[in-house]
Amino acid sequence: MRRWLTVMAAALFGLAGTGIAAAQDYPTRTITMIVPFPAGGATDTLARFLAERMRGILGQPVIIENIGGAAGSIGVGRAVRSAADGYTLSIGTSTTHMLTGGLYAELHRTHFERNPKG
Repeated sequence: MRRWLTVMAAALFGLAGTGIAAAQDYPTRTITMIVPFPAGGATDTLARFLAERMRGILGQPVIIENIGGAAGSIGVGRAVRSAADGYTLSIGTSTTHMLTGGLYAELHRTHFERNPKG
C-alpha cells in the first residue's frame, strides 16, 4: 500500500509541472500548402477549400502552390526538402505520398540523408 501511494504521489508531482510549459505562438507567418498537381483538379479544389478554412481558424494566410509534374513526385519532393518548421504543408493522394516515395526514393531524400556529415 505504501509503495502504491509513493507511485501515485510521484505521478501527481510529475503532472503538476506540465501546466507551466506554454505553447509557442503558431503560426506567426504565412503558411504554404504544396499541391503536387496543376491547378483546377480535385486535389487543388480541396486544398483551396482547406486553405480558406485554415486562414479563418489560424489567422494567417495559406498560399496554395501548385507544382505539377512526374505524377506528383516533383511537388512532394519539394515539400520533403522544405524546412521542418510547420510552415510548408503538402496535400496529395495515396499515390503521391506513398507509392512514388518508394519508386523514386532518391528524389524524396533530404540533403541530410544524402550527406549525413552536413
